[in-house]
Amino acid sequence: MRDADVVIVGAGAAGLSLAHRLCEPAAGGREPRVLLVDAPVGPLTPRERTWCYWEAPDGAFDSALTASWERLRVHGPDGTATEGRPVPLRYKMLRSRDFEALVGARLAGRGTVVRTGATVESVRDVAGGAEVRGRDGAGRPVAFRARWAFDSRPGARLPPARTTLQQHFRGWFVRTRRPSFDPTTADLMDFRTPQPAHGLSFGYVLPLSEHTALVEYTEFSRRILATAAYERALREYAARVLRLDAFRVTAVEQGAIPMTDGRFPRRAGRSVFRIGTAGGATRASTGYTFAAVQRQSARIAAALLAGRPPLPPPAHTAWHRAMDAVLLRALDSGRVDGAEFFTGLFRTVPMERLLRFLDGRSRLWEDLSIGLRTPVLPMLRTAVELPLLPRRATVRWTGHPYAPGPEESP
Repeated sequence: MRDADVVIVGAGAAGLSLAHRLCEPAAGGREPRVLLVDAPVGPLTPRERTWCYWEAPDGAFDSALTASWERLRVHGPDGTATEGRPVPLRYKMLRSRDFEALVGARLAGRGTVVRTGATVESVRDVAGGAEVRGRDGAGRPVAFRARWAFDSRPGARLPPARTTLQQHFRGWFVRTRRPSFDPTTADLMDFRTPQPAHGLSFGYVLPLSEHTALVEYTEFSRRILATAAYERALREYAARVLRLDAFRVTAVEQGAIPMTDGRFPRRAGRSVFRIGTAGGATRASTGYTFAAVQRQSARIAAALLAGRPPLPPPAHTAWHRAMDAVLLRALDSGRVDGAEFFTGLFRTVPMERLLRFLDGRSRLWEDLSIGLRTPVLPMLRTAVELPLLPRRATVRWTGHPYAPGPEESP
């Protein structure tokens, strides 16, 4: 006996997005019975986090957005600002609690989706489908069976890779006494931060009003920092660059996102698949994931509703993954100065085209034109050597360790 047609493990962005897609009206067929398994309330409950992405207005989740911006800005190391409006795109900020509330309300209205809490210990093939085993909130063993299983949990390790960096960050939600922010413009990258010996760093400011904003310090490098190091960098950035005087920190978030040319397996068995970051949805060169999750979820749902095997499609093309591999190697080897590289792209490439490139939706001729605006010789040298480099076993991974903190003052 099956408990459902589909079991989804994890109710983060990938799990909720797939469940949401599967409860859309099916053309000429019944809706699949979906079981969504999330961690029970407790230490394993996912922390609140922020997802950002760009798309045109009137998106599926616009009613839940915290904010959106039609003007974006990048500051070079010398302070020179490049600003633009990537029409028709807008940069959108979505808090996980608001996304969960919106999708949860939509799922609650469908009798074909059931949510349950359990700490999942295994997902495996069985005769006729897949089985999920774990323990409920009281510690009792539970098991669920379905024709198909989609697992969004991170693996114990990242896949073997030639280059692995981490995008790691800590952000303050701040409230200032005086008007300090322009709520019409988001700062995507501000390279007026001390650059590390290896990799790159930048500030990131998403203004919510004249008095409130998310202010983050971010690095692309091999290793994450101690919390105290992020705090020092944030204090310096807020004081020296943003020139904030009196303010208080109302919430904190911290995390690390893998940037790797490793190949994430999308299939873990005949009936078991990986989705989200665990299934390769994160763009290796930028860390952006949410928009790719939406595209991947839509195609999985379309296959299921049409009665086809629902193997998740690659979230990014082989061509874009190859370009990401070259960039990661060029950054890691030091052949390319990361701050100058990204500043130069935003200065010379139309912003709407560049954002589609960073999201993996650009066309070949656009990619080639963007490539000509990079340091061509170092990038070519890297592209030539890349196939000769071995893929090595890499670091342990615990996914996206967001850790928001309580109210605190610096």
